[in-house]
Amino acid sequence: MNGFENGYYKEITPNGYGICIKAKEVLFSKQSPFQKVEVIDTDSTLGKILTLDDLMMVTEGDEFHYHEMIAHIPMMHHKAPKSVLIIGGGDGGTIREVLKHKTVERVVLCEIDGLVIEASKKFFPTVACELDNPKVEILVQDAIEYIKNKKDEFDIVLIDSTDPMGPGEGLFTEEFYTNVKNSLKKGGIMAAQSESPFANPEEIRKMYVLLKKVFPITATYTSNMPTYPGGYWAWAFCSEDVKPLSYFAEDRYEDIKKSCKMYNREYHNARFALPEYLKKALGY
Repeated sequence: MNGFENGYYKEITPNGYGICIKAKEVLFSKQSPFQKVEVIDTDSTLGKILTLDDLMMVTEGDEFHYHEMIAHIPMMHHKAPKSVLIIGGGDGGTIREVLKHKTVERVVLCEIDGLVIEASKKFFPTVACELDNPKVEILVQDAIEYIKNKKDEFDIVLIDSTDPMGPGEGLFTEEFYTNVKNSLKKGGIMAAQSESPFANPEEIRKMYVLLKKVFPITATYTSNMPTYPGGYWAWAFCSEDVKPLSYFAEDRYEDIKKSCKMYNREYHNARFALPEYLKKALGY
């Protein structure tokens, strides 16, 4: 059973292993129209954790591993990203990282569950710290509908979604990815969380089959993610005209690097090097 029980938060993967965190108490627990949203205070270096339907989403201790990777890898491949769409990401961590780029003028957050935003603002102020930034437009609605008629509007689209189940299920379809592609301007890039290569090999394989049908350029980058299944995570890098590592924003690099805990240029370049089992699974 996943969730808080007998002084521990436990999450077990379908493969029969998982994580166990010493926990103090449940600070917040509420059922939204979409999912159960909980905040748990832990007796560990991870601090507070946010879970959705008893699955780990955010910890204060390691969230930068995820948010810096989903944001800066694609953002640094764009010469001047001004307009950014974030799908999901109601905790605000991806917005925080995106706004470190001085070129950004507008960020649209499209999050289906307003309760995630509310809980994050209250319990994760260091993560949700930019949600009230005047550059940010927050839309509490279904991104599948929002994206349908968008054409040439965004430089970057970041899909910071939950797993392909429940409210996140519709974000893993060929139709949705096609609409995202159409919403991108010339030189635009989409990056999407694409599950654990080790713990969810079948899900990631299916996702990339769809992505390759839609985007002429589809690549994978990976990084460690301590509290996600397998401790290892992947993101999809997709574009019509931008290849991985074909451009690097030198003018923004020093500002970005000094504000990050993990990201730097050497690490950026290495993210696209894949282990052999993953290359075979994804057909590279």
